[in-house]
Amino acid sequence: MKKVKILDTTLRDGEQTPGVSLAPEQKLQIARQLDLLGVDVIEAGTAIISEGEQKAVKAIANEGLNAEICSFARILTGDIDAALQCDVDTVNLVAPVSDAHITKKLKMDREELMAQTIEMAEYVKAHGVNVEISSEDASRADMAFLKSFFSDLSTVVDRLCFCDTVGLLYPERTKEIFPSLCASATGTQVSIHCHNDFGLATANSIAAVSAGAECVHVTVNGLGERAGNASLEEVTAALDVLYGVQTRIRKVKLYATSRFVMNLTKVPVAPSKPLIGGNAFTHESGMHVHGTLADTSLYEPIDPAMIGRTRRFALGKHTGKASVRRVLTEIGIGADEEQVAKILIRVKELGDKGKLVTDSDFQAIVEDVLGIEKEEKIKLIDLSVVTGKRVQPTASIRLEIDGEDVVEAGVGIGPVDAAINALKKALLGREINDLRLEEYHVDAITGGTDALVNVVVKISRGDKTITASGVNEDIVIASLYALLNGVNRLYR
Repeated sequence: MKKVKILDTTLRDGEQTPGVSLAPEQKLQIARQLDLLGVDVIEAGTAIISEGEQKAVKAIANEGLNAEICSFARILTGDIDAALQCDVDTVNLVAPVSDAHITKKLKMDREELMAQTIEMAEYVKAHGVNVEISSEDASRADMAFLKSFFSDLSTVVDRLCFCDTVGLLYPERTKEIFPSLCASATGTQVSIHCHNDFGLATANSIAAVSAGAECVHVTVNGLGERAGNASLEEVTAALDVLYGVQTRIRKVKLYATSRFVMNLTKVPVAPSKPLIGGNAFTHESGMHVHGTLADTSLYEPIDPAMIGRTRRFALGKHTGKASVRRVLTEIGIGADEEQVAKILIRVKELGDKGKLVTDSDFQAIVEDVLGIEKEEKIKLIDLSVVTGKRVQPTASIRLEIDGEDVVEAGVGIGPVDAAINALKKALLGREINDLRLEEYHVDAITGGTDALVNVVVKISRGDKTITASGVNEDIVIASLYALLNGVNRLYR
């Protein structure tokens, strides 16, 4: 089987996602996770950009990871010196190769670019460090010049990368370019670096591998400039499952890595994102659920466990009896056929109103249909919040837990965060303290400043996960209602 290297640039190109900025310790944490995942090369950042960036790159380089560690740099001695001071294994030199970039940005001609790139590559090599050349905007370069560029540099550097900087490449063109481009590199590894402006980054990366590329640049969750980069999860899973191409990636850790990076970058993953989105292995349609229960391969391309996931059966207007019976079994409640039919009608009624049917909604319907008496373990008695421009948001919460009056306070980055932290403190030391907030989502149900707010949360305890919602004019109270609904349903 063919093998390719994976270069992860989450900590460089991924961090260039608008709104993302990682502290040095956070970058180190992500690097450790990438190393556990099996990434071959970690692009730790661009050392020249700040003191904090240098600190992060150096910490990653000195962490003793199995992965090769590199720093991004322009073809300037200052950039290179900053990278070398960080003890990296490789310097990734970016060299623009399209005429527009060469003349308008660098104010050079092709000969000057070639001479400076070779000079800077030799400067890096003289310090005993590997070199990769990232040919910026390669998809808009003159192909004859690009081949000569690769040919002249192949005797100097360790890898040569074709960068589809603005995502204009397409698979057919990729397959045309790469055989002759790889041949011109005369034995030097060729990499592919794709952006996702037209949604083709994964397809172009795989096409490049099929046509001779030996290394692929990716980011976790497809993070990156504009529409992002080729997704690590999509590229590695597709190469293995569909093309029989091996990587060192431990696929069972893909989902955990995705969630880890999402939590640190604060960039949510779309529910429909392939493989790692919330809906990727979720079934609602009655026909699909019935088929999946008969044979999971009927409506799933791979076993979700392969990438560290589990399948889920959602409830809504498309739900069938098989889903209702399945969820009833999971929560340990028996019901006859007539009761199942009544529960199904109630679920569909909620779905027809355009409402997300959460796990707590379903349990409430079941309890009502079966006449099960509701027993709330935790009740919200009172809440007060103090916030302001010069005041750290603080929340004081009063709960009734198993009949006991409990008062606690918490601080946070905002009033909702402060209230949630107060709730967590109130649960400390009790049997219900091992909760994880997995997802938090807010929708305004009506317009105006007095709009009703619907908060939907996903919380976990051990290997059990539940969704719940809360509605109120006050977003803080709605958030607590959602959490308490989930907690009470999870422990019932």
